[in-house]
Amino acid sequence: MIPTDPDSINLDRCPVYASFFGALGCAFSIIFTVIGSSYGTAKSSGAIFSCGVIRPDRLMQNTLCAIMAQIISIYGLVSAVIISNNLVEKLPLHTAFLQLGAGLAVGLCGLAAGFSIGIIGDAGVRASTQQPRLYVGMVLILIFAEVLGLYGVIVSIMMLTRSTLGVTQCLY
Repeated sequence: MIPTDPDSINLDRCPVYASFFGALGCAFSIIFTVIGSSYGTAKSSGAIFSCGVIRPDRLMQNTLCAIMAQIISIYGLVSAVIISNNLVEKLPLHTAFLQLGAGLAVGLCGLAAGFSIGIIGDAGVRASTQQPRLYVGMVLILIFAEVLGLYGVIVSIMMLTRSTLGVTQCLY
């Protein structure tokens, strides 16, 4: 029996390559957040260890920068898992593009957040080692940098929840 609904027989909405865009979104979400997270960890860790020579008593306190940088990669992981659970062979193009956009949103926000955490952590750890009263200011600025990644994961989740509402069902 041939369906009479014109939306259900429109193959332009369910091309064979649509799942590729969803897979790109999944990959971009984890790749970009891990790059940002690793940069933030590496950049701030150099300052943590070099200042640990001067003030070993502040070593554990200064590891906050590296910990916050690692949280960024968790944002990408959450988004990648949500996207990968919705990847199927026949995928509506609308859904695939929203998955790509969601992956790019969390990935690029995580990249920016990781870079800013690394730069802030490097300068902040060196400054707070010389003047401990600067530590609270460094933590506040790190929180502002961390929230950039959180914005990305919130937008990503919002896009992913909307990606399957009211779209064409790819049956063939």
